[in-house]
Amino acid sequence: MTQIKTKHCMAHDDVHPVSLNCGDCPIRHRAVCARCDTDEIDELEDIKYYRSFEAGQTVIWAGDKMDFVASVVSGIATLTQTLEDGRTQMVGLLLPSDFVGRPGRSAAAYNVTATTNILMCCFRKKPFEDMMERTPHIAQRLLQMTLDELDAAREWMLLLGRKTAREKIASLLSIVARRDASIKPAAGSNRVTFDLPLTREAMADYLGLTLETVSRQISALKRDGVIVLEGKRHVTVPDIDRLLMEAGDDSDGGFLV
Repeated sequence: MTQIKTKHCMAHDDVHPVSLNCGDCPIRHRAVCARCDTDEIDELEDIKYYRSFEAGQTVIWAGDKMDFVASVVSGIATLTQTLEDGRTQMVGLLLPSDFVGRPGRSAAAYNVTATTNILMCCFRKKPFEDMMERTPHIAQRLLQMTLDELDAAREWMLLLGRKTAREKIASLLSIVARRDASIKPAAGSNRVTFDLPLTREAMADYLGLTLETVSRQISALKRDGVIVLEGKRHVTVPDIDRLLMEAGDDSDGGFLV
């Protein structure tokens, strides 16, 4: 008998059968639910589900109707926008604890593509919007996250417009390093270790640099002891303050992550 395969119109039709207790969630202290009390968490449990995507898979296309909002639990995705002539520009990264989708907006504004394998904690959109109106904790946290995202976008404009190639690479590394440290904090340590989620080609595209420039600057940061590389992706930052200085940011300022 011939098996007929149906093609989903969007990758996010696949629901991942995972069960994660909110108390054990690695992003609980940073996510949109960070300020929720026990009763509010129980209510969110009733409207949540999980979806997973493989590296390279499209989560949502710009213009598609979104019937969910979500928090990235693990992994990284890119936000891209495509012009009429087919040119594509990466305009943002979604890191663990970042929020996907906008309450009150029916369609996606950007393409969202999984850079690594990712897991997302999704909420049915209409119940989530209804809960927002009744739950100041969620609305306040989402506002704070939105303002942080705006600040980060303004910093990114500075990066693309004014920073040198070395500063751009250091800035991108610091964004990933500081977010990783916030999810897995090591008390009293300036040393951060993480797996770089982007290929050098993706970094070049995101930063507006050539592949050769990205490789050259990463090698220079390694040679100068700012970073230690194991293979192409495993990065150790011995001193995060030094990396921030290389990025042109103060150790107590810089990018909001």
